[in-house]
Amino acid sequence: MTARLLPGAPAAAALLADVAARAARLPAPPRLVMVRLGDDPASVSYVRGKDRQARAAGLESTVHALPEATTQAELLALIAGLNADPAVNGILVQLPLPAHVSEQAVLHAIDPRKDVDGFHPVNVGELWAGRPALRPCTPAGILFLLDHYGLPVVGQRAVVVGRSHIVGRPLAGLLLNRDATVTVAHSRTPDLAAVTREADLLCVAVGQPHLITPGMVKAGATVIDVGINRVPGQDGGKAHLTGDVDPAVAEVAGAITPVPGGVGPMTIAQLLANTVTAAEMQAGGQGTR
Repeated sequence: MTARLLPGAPAAAALLADVAARAARLPAPPRLVMVRLGDDPASVSYVRGKDRQARAAGLESTVHALPEATTQAELLALIAGLNADPAVNGILVQLPLPAHVSEQAVLHAIDPRKDVDGFHPVNVGELWAGRPALRPCTPAGILFLLDHYGLPVVGQRAVVVGRSHIVGRPLAGLLLNRDATVTVAHSRTPDLAAVTREADLLCVAVGQPHLITPGMVKAGATVIDVGINRVPGQDGGKAHLTGDVDPAVAEVAGAITPVPGGVGPMTIAQLLANTVTAAEMQAGGQGTR
């Protein structure tokens, strides 16, 4: 058996086309404001990519690039102003933050209606209550990818390996809301292989290269690899990106996402979908995503 490959680019393109169509139906283009502290190269690159794709999808995008020395009080004051500005539909503060700024204080300060990352406690609570709200981007993007490729969720035995607040926990909630039977496994799970072999749908987000090997996967399972790990090349060769799932799993699984190029493209696309959803809700609509 060779697994069906599930590249993220076609699914992301479909989601972005929907984003552009929904944005065009609103009275004004949805406006996303991103805030970045310091000049960390990865953060600069991520925000630049989000800004470019937002504009391409017909959204307005503004970036506040602040000095790393910006105080927490100054950042919270900026967020308060963005919360109060009716022309701002979505607010994103790029993580990680410098050590002198409390991530929790910042995330709690964002208006839940504008929290396009989906990390505010109100949005987390609404997710677990099964009510409409803004969802964390990577988990919501995974659900869209599964739907795009016509892969079942309802009634599936789903195993999520990883319990982070960014991916593992919210993904478990979304799958539960879609009527999957969900198990969350983690570093303290005894006999992890016995748990993962039960999965019809196996989602892995732990940041450990090749944690999941072929013997840990049920034949024909759908495998979603969220891991992005930079590992050195053999014999001192060039470093490369690899996932949390051993590539040899493709010989056992029925379908699998590649790394890179699988889940990654879905995250930014879902961020823009969240921005449109926020704008729809603020305009009095239901918010369809």
